[in-house]
Formats: sequence, structure tokens, C-alpha cells
Amino acid sequence: MARSDQLRAMLDRRPLVCDGATGTELQALGLPAGGSGERWNVDAPELVAQVHQGYVEAGADLITTNTFGGTALALAGHGLAARTAELNRAGARLAREAAGDRAFVLGDVGPFGGFLEPLGDTSPAAAAVAFREQVAALLDGGADAILVETMSDPGEAAVAVEAARQAGAALVFATFAFQRAADGFRTMMGAAVADLLSAALDAGAAGVGANCGTELSLDDHVALAAELVAASRGRPVLVQPNAGSPELEGARTVYRTGPDAFARAVPRLLAAGCRIVGGCCGTARAHVAAMAAAARATGR
Repeated sequence: MARSDQLRAMLDRRPLVCDGATGTELQALGLPAGGSGERWNVDAPELVAQVHQGYVEAGADLITTNTFGGTALALAGHGLAARTAELNRAGARLAREAAGDRAFVLGDVGPFGGFLEPLGDTSPAAAAVAFREQVAALLDGGADAILVETMSDPGEAAVAVEAARQAGAALVFATFAFQRAADGFRTMMGAAVADLLSAALDAGAAGVGANCGTELSLDDHVALAAELVAASRGRPVLVQPNAGSPELEGARTVYRTGPDAFARAVPRLLAAGCRIVGGCCGTARAHVAAMAAAARATGR
């Protein structure tokens, strides 16, 4: 059985726990703010592997590759566009080695860093080429499925999901970054939950959800989870909150929502219908361990 089919089967049996943050964890290990984390897949692989291994040992079922900004369009800002395949393949291999038989690997695909026409200068066709190149390298490196994450534009999400499918991904998840609006939850592009999920599902997403977000509490994510489940057409829903909003403590950025709060949120997220829970910015190994223990105790 293909590993993507094994993942589907496990998801049918029980809720799964995804890992936590990669970027903020690498910054804690010395990655400069604004630097290319993807470059570290080759230049500092032992530190990237350390983050992945910590999450595996914490009980994560899903390990996300260190490739959030891995399209050629995003890497061009660091002068690394020509190394797109190399850096993504290396990122997938590091996650694959850490996961072994204990976890599945999600190839991480973030926004390309600009706007599609007519708001921006990038055509959907050019974005699709970039997403296909990245996903092909992630699959070649050993990714079991693809996670298109932190999306705000339903059009970009649809292009990315469809491109991932065209590149050979059998299983694609798509998650969006929300914020509170006067009429509910919306992305920074003003898109509503139902419209976003419809765009991703119509493009071929097997699961949908939310990650990151702006000034959203864990209570907000529980409420958001209910809306996501209602609009998910019965597909698995994934929610990965930040550990609170970032705050400056001197020159250091800190996140104040701790593991215990995440553990308390897990039963509520599962009761709302989520099938995958994890963490985003500011979450670390202890958060994932707390979530994994809570998920096991809930037994849904």
C-alpha cells in the first residue's frame, strides 16, 4: 500500500497530530530573521533534522518539511531560484529520515510571496509552474503528501492544489490563515471560509483547514474549526494555531500560549470535528507532546 493510502487509512481510524513550528524553531537555533530557512536544508541539515526529530519523539504523526518558502518565485528573493529542486529535495529527505516508520511526511508549500494577476504581476500559469516544480522535488525527496498552507487568496490556493495534483501528489491538504472580521473569520484578502474551502476542494484538496492566523486565540480557533467542518464537504479538517500573537521582549520575539493551553484545546477541537491538530508559529516540541497526549486521552 502506498504511504499516501496508509495515511488516509490512519486518518479514518483516529485523529492525527501534526508537528509544530519550523521557522521559529530554526530562528531559536540561529537562523537570522528574514533568512532563507530552505538554504539550511543543505547548509545546516543537522539543525533542521534536530527540529524534525524532536517532533517525532514528541509523538507527532505528521512531520512538515522545511520548505515553506520553497517555490522558485519565493527563493528568488534570496538569490536561490536556481536551487529550487535541490533545496526542496533535501528538505523532504531530512524529514523522511527523521520520520522513519513513526510518522508521515507532509511536503510544505507556502504562498509564492506575491499576488496573482490582476492584483499583482504573476500569472496563474507562472505560479502553477513554480508550484509544480516544488512539489515534484518534494515527492522525489520522499514526501508522503503535500500541505499547501498559510494561504489567503482562494485563487492562489486553487492553483497550488491543482499544480500539486498535476505533479503527482496523491494527497493534498490546504490550509488558510484567518483573522477576525466584523462578519466572522476572513483572510487578509477578505475571503470567507466557505469560498476558500470550495476553491481548494474543487481544485482537488483531500483535506482543508486553518493555520497561523492573526490575533486569534485558541477559543477563536475552536469556533473557526466548527465553521471549517461545516464547509468541508465531509473532508478531514486540520487546525494548527499559533502559540498566541508574537510579542517583543527586548529584541526577542516571544509567544506566550503554553503547552497546557494547547492540551486543553485539543478535546474541544476534536469535538468540533477536526481530524488533525498541530501547531504553527511559536509552538515547539513541548506543545506537540501535550497535544499528542491529549489526543490519545480523548480517544476519538
